[in-house]
Amino acid sequence: MRVGVDLAKCTGHGICESIADEVFEVQDDGTVVIHDAERPESDRDQMQRAVTQCPAAALTLHD
Repeated sequence: MRVGVDLAKCTGHGICESIADEVFEVQDDGTVVIHDAERPESDRDQMQRAVTQCPAAALTLHD
């Protein structure tokens, strides 16, 4: 599974980072960096929570 971000939509709220700070990092300029976008199946619930709670709908999850 792979998590992605649409930087054109991202507003830098940091909710994703608060859910999974080992994956998402909000930079000083408000952009999000994804570390290790390929995630193990064991991370699915956590990644799905980040996707659904993103207020800008900027995150995606692909199998």
